Amino acid sequence: MRHRELLKFAVVGGTTFLVDNAVFYGLKLTFLEPKPVTAKIIAVLVATIVSYVLNREWSFRARGGRERRHEAALFFLVSGVGLVLSSAPLWISRYVFGLETPEVGLVTQEIADFVSAQVVGTLVAMVFRFWAFRKWVFPDEQAPSGRVRLVPTAGSRDRAA
Repeated sequence: MRHRELLKFAVVGGTTFLVDNAVFYGLKLTFLEPKPVTAKIIAVLVATIVSYVLNREWSFRARGGRERRHEAALFFLVSGVGLVLSSAPLWISRYVFGLETPEVGLVTQEIADFVSAQVVGTLVAMVFRFWAFRKWVFPDEQAPSGRVRLVPTAGSRDRAA
């Protein structure tokens, strides 16, 4: 079961990776050219919406049991952390290491952007999201929650009186 979920999660991840790339480069190479981090954030937000629908309805369909609003809030909270994790390598590449024109050539800048945002950032965020989705967003319904719940039964009330 876990390997099936991981495979489905990877397929959803591949799909959203393509969405992320299309939106990121579409924005970065047009009207958000001077703002690559903003383009990356918008791309991740669009990919996150697609990811929620696909993960909820396919990857983790057999999990959950939470109210949809609660589940969606947790999903987007975890995805917000993933957004920071996926954008941080690009920010570091551009603004800490200075891998942007005119300090480096255009080809070097584009390779650094791709590696930092689309490879490193995506991999770090993916590992975090898979772990966090399974743990908090789509927990296994059958697994014990670790909480002890004391609920009085009809027989226990009679004995207490």
